[in-house]
Amino acid sequence: MSDSPANKKTAPRKAAVRKRSARARKPAEKKPTPVTPVSVLIIGAGFAGLGMAIRLKQAGIDDFVILERASAVGGTWRDNQYPGAACDIPSNLYSYSFAPNPDWSRSFSGSGEILDYIHHLVSEFDLQKHIRFEKNVTDLCFDEGKGIWTATTDRQETFAGRAAIMAQGPLSNCSFPAITGIEDFQGHKIHSARWDHDYDFAGKRVAVIGTGASGIQIIPELVKVAGHVKVFQRTPGWVLPRPDFTTPQWNKALFRKLPASQQAMRNLLYWTHESMALAVIWNSPLTRIAERLARLHLRRQVKDRWLRRQLTPDFTIGCKRVLVSNDYYPALQKDNAKLITWPIARISEQGIRTVEGIEHQVDCIVFATGFDVSHSGTPFPVRGRNGRLLGDEWQGGAQAYKSINVSGYPNLFMTFGPNSGPGHNSALVYMESQLDYALKGIRKILAEDLKILDVKESVQHQYNKGIQKRLSRTNWNSGCKSWYLTADGFNATMYPGFATQYAAQMADFEEADYETA
Repeated sequence: MSDSPANKKTAPRKAAVRKRSARARKPAEKKPTPVTPVSVLIIGAGFAGLGMAIRLKQAGIDDFVILERASAVGGTWRDNQYPGAACDIPSNLYSYSFAPNPDWSRSFSGSGEILDYIHHLVSEFDLQKHIRFEKNVTDLCFDEGKGIWTATTDRQETFAGRAAIMAQGPLSNCSFPAITGIEDFQGHKIHSARWDHDYDFAGKRVAVIGTGASGIQIIPELVKVAGHVKVFQRTPGWVLPRPDFTTPQWNKALFRKLPASQQAMRNLLYWTHESMALAVIWNSPLTRIAERLARLHLRRQVKDRWLRRQLTPDFTIGCKRVLVSNDYYPALQKDNAKLITWPIARISEQGIRTVEGIEHQVDCIVFATGFDVSHSGTPFPVRGRNGRLLGDEWQGGAQAYKSINVSGYPNLFMTFGPNSGPGHNSALVYMESQLDYALKGIRKILAEDLKILDVKESVQHQYNKGIQKRLSRTNWNSGCKSWYLTADGFNATMYPGFATQYAAQMADFEEADYETA
């Protein structure tokens, strides 16, 4: 082609056309899809989250989403599937009154059966469609102008709701304890809440650290299969016998045909446990009776006086969690078991070294050391009005109003919030009161189209002042160290009263206690 003036003029025009054409073909940048808020955002698909979902559906509120970080429902009972795992509250009381199960196999059912009950709740109340699995919430933020809570996951997905329920549970996070040398150990490490079902204990030398509620269930099972089990005890606990029996078929049939009979049994169990508050919450004549019963149980099962002395607590019953077991003491006396009471100095490559200089060489260490119970923080950042951060405000100890609302965080409800822990009765009894209270608040938000339902700071302060005053007179605050207390002795965990009292306070939703907009 000749280099004519006409061609020189045409070339730039063609190039421009090609550039415009290329720009036209370039895909437009995607704008973030706006998130449509649901009525209620629930975080956690354990007992609390599913219970809240059921109560919402029963109230005619079907517009909610449950965010679950795992790939299955169940919470604590999904995670705690260690050998011997069971509830220390009778099954007919450790279940929802609005969803009774007439087919419990035992008085105190194991974790597998409890998990089956949880799956039954999902099926019975058609909750599966509301659950979003593998949604690990890493941030929860309130937009005061819109009156909307937005949850962000670790994959940067967002979900929004006019109200939010923090139902992740207090026993949802676990970790290995901060013991010197723990990373040096060359053997196998297992945490009770992350059990390794593939590990073969047969003939192995096993150490168990921890003699609390999980430890005393695991130890009898390990003694049956392991070559040798050494139990490292820091503090002995008060242990009461457990009246655990197989449920006969006629009993199940009766409960199915006559639900009122099961409700009567539930009522009996409830009031029996209520009476135990007089023994374990406050120091009373019944406290001495409970301690005598525990000592009698120890004396009947442990004949060796020195071992009995090592297993006798030196604190008032109730100060730490009261334990129940029929087979823990017998397991410690088996030929292949040994109780170690010397404090642990460090963990070595081959085992555990105690302060007197002995190294106990083992193949596996089982950590029955409990959970990361948060007394002064939150499991993820929770941002309220004016950018305030709940974790920062709780650094001196967690506080809430009636354990469920926190001033400055409108339209947010908590389950198992600060000072809602029971020391003597079923946690689900307390839970039902919380769910019904939250439902009242949610219905008010939706019915009146509120952007803000925020408990007044003065009301919250006055409530907590009363709670801490009452706690100062309880056995929990009597001087021992427990997971109920922060490092400086602040009790942000337990409720200082009867379950009946707790239910009574939650039955009243005082609108004057809240700011609305």
